[in-house]
Amino acid sequence: MPTRKLIIDGKEVEAEDSITLLQACEQAGAEIPRFCYHERLSVAGNCRMCLVEWVGAPKPQASCALQVKDIFPNKDGTPAKINTHSAYAQKAREGVMEFLLINHPLDCPICDQGGECDLQDQALYYGRANFHRFNENKRAVEDKYMGPLIKTIMTRCIQCTRCVRFATEVAGVPDLGGTGRGEDLEIMTYLDKAFDSELSGNAVDLCPVGALTHKPWAFIYRPWELRKTPSIDVHDAQGCNIRVDSRSGQVLRILPRINEAVNEEWISDKSRYACDGLRSQRLDRPYIRKEGKLVPASWGEAFEAVAAHIRNTRPERMAAIVGDLAAAEEIKALKDLMRSLGVANLECRQDGAKAGGGPRQSYLFNTTIAGVEFADALLLIGCNPRWEAPVLNARIHKTWLNSAIRIANVGVPYNLTYPVEQLGGSASVLRGIADGSHEFARTLRDAKRPMLILGPGALARTDGAAIINLAARIASDTGMIGPAGSPAEGGWNGFNVLHTAASRVAALDLGFVPGEGGRDMAAILDGTSSGEIDFVWLLGADEFDLNRLGNAFVVYQGTHGDAGAHHADVILPGAAYTEQDGIYVNFEGRPQFAERAIFPPGQAKEGWAILRAFSDVIGQRLPYDNRVELRRGLFADAPHLANQNASPQSAGADPAVWSNIGVAGEIDERAPLASPISDFYLTNPIARASETMAECSKVYVTGALKIAAE
Repeated sequence: MPTRKLIIDGKEVEAEDSITLLQACEQAGAEIPRFCYHERLSVAGNCRMCLVEWVGAPKPQASCALQVKDIFPNKDGTPAKINTHSAYAQKAREGVMEFLLINHPLDCPICDQGGECDLQDQALYYGRANFHRFNENKRAVEDKYMGPLIKTIMTRCIQCTRCVRFATEVAGVPDLGGTGRGEDLEIMTYLDKAFDSELSGNAVDLCPVGALTHKPWAFIYRPWELRKTPSIDVHDAQGCNIRVDSRSGQVLRILPRINEAVNEEWISDKSRYACDGLRSQRLDRPYIRKEGKLVPASWGEAFEAVAAHIRNTRPERMAAIVGDLAAAEEIKALKDLMRSLGVANLECRQDGAKAGGGPRQSYLFNTTIAGVEFADALLLIGCNPRWEAPVLNARIHKTWLNSAIRIANVGVPYNLTYPVEQLGGSASVLRGIADGSHEFARTLRDAKRPMLILGPGALARTDGAAIINLAARIASDTGMIGPAGSPAEGGWNGFNVLHTAASRVAALDLGFVPGEGGRDMAAILDGTSSGEIDFVWLLGADEFDLNRLGNAFVVYQGTHGDAGAHHADVILPGAAYTEQDGIYVNFEGRPQFAERAIFPPGQAKEGWAILRAFSDVIGQRLPYDNRVELRRGLFADAPHLANQNASPQSAGADPAVWSNIGVAGEIDERAPLASPISDFYLTNPIARASETMAECSKVYVTGALKIAAE
């Protein structure tokens, strides 16, 4: 990479030609103020706050819009001199700040951005104190409607255009733009419609002045009042890194944490705003069904009711199902308990997905999330990544924006924020790609790093195993399985399974699947419907047809009064993901550790602790008394789970492995490959308990509320 020498604040440095002068100054240890510049967005250069002195230049230079390669040496050949804190640069910034504050309202005491406002901070350090030259009336701008999540106070706007660039370049939804010129310039959505993106809350994070704030959290907190806890999001399987902010035992907001390999610094609106669902419809005490009604009970009474039924039931007539939000610790405890009772009917794939049972790479997103940026051809099979993993969809959009990747889809077409070639809705197209007769097979073979993504619309079908087998053949025959190692090191594995359940990969790693002679999800439901299975333990499992449980005795261990609780005979109240330490493994196979932010409500307990206490009652004591001992057993079962934040690397091509993934068989060519998610905002008990998500569903999905001026 070509470099150039500069003298920045008296220190000689060597900077890459391709970076901006602002980045070079920061690498040299200087602090450069900015409002419009953001490292993940294109350069706008319209706030001018980053002015620096280039000695010899006729005027101050906007360091964000100037690349190092544009800075030529002095006439005598010596490196150019850049001063970032000289009196000349300071005066230029003071002038810029004076202009920015001309029309800005004095809203700091009531502004939700107060304490986290870039303008507030930089006015203190770079503004003029007790001095102004503007006596005319301030400009006032009408507030704009941007949907149920974003509150606007547009008089505060300084037209940095961060939100506009984010909408177009990251979210891929060009709903925001500017209208008018000069003093009349205003940022707004076209036709006064809602900002229709699953990532819209990130625009508020980017706003440096409080023109955009979080509508659901308006006037509820000040940032310095909040206790901040690092955690992991469970609303999808990507494992986005989040920060849980709480006060007085309540979660008040959730913000993203930076993890370049997983979510960069973005999270979905569901991850961010569904936190009010943690307080609603909570199960805070045990219940037992008596005479058709659920009545409160003590823990001892609830345990004894469950134990009495287990003692009278043969193991082959019992089953356990893990839901989508469970942590690895409680999955491990439930598996150990069921195995001690001789139960083989274990299932973690409540949607009926056929992934799992083979080598680990057969059910992982092997390319890795960051590795998507290296791909040059992509085949989507039965998935809608915009709803199933919005942050992953943004990464695909980023790849499309910065490269010549060709993307095709087999399945129902969706608006994915980037151009997609529609190859057909039926799985029959895959046969043509697998045998090489389809035109897109040539594209995959010619690509240097091709990849495919198998979504739940392909996995959760009766012929899902056959589709997986076809996809594995395509991956093997078109060169998707390349050298071992990570994509950054030249390794490649383009076979990817996109899960939507945060618990799925950990459960598969721990073997929470049917044992010898055990039933899978479909067979369990057939057994409960026919009366062959009398007892079912649901670990937060709500996302299947619970009417098929028939007359089976149902134990529901979970957090909310959702579908599972309504069908339960005994309810054991558990802790949500913000209320317990837990390990979650994302669809890459990356273990991540979440920390407890608050305590569970009422008598609710941590999931693994409930199971450990019950094991004493049933006479099958689990061999751990605390989390340290439990994790020791967890790591013994699956050693890779101890490698926090480490994603598995490609194992390389092995024809013997890839020919045995899935099961060759007939494919239903009439049924379209459609994503099972019909409403992005209401996919789990926490989201369904959220008033904010209910309003989003009405605005963006069902259309029950107005989304545009009519």
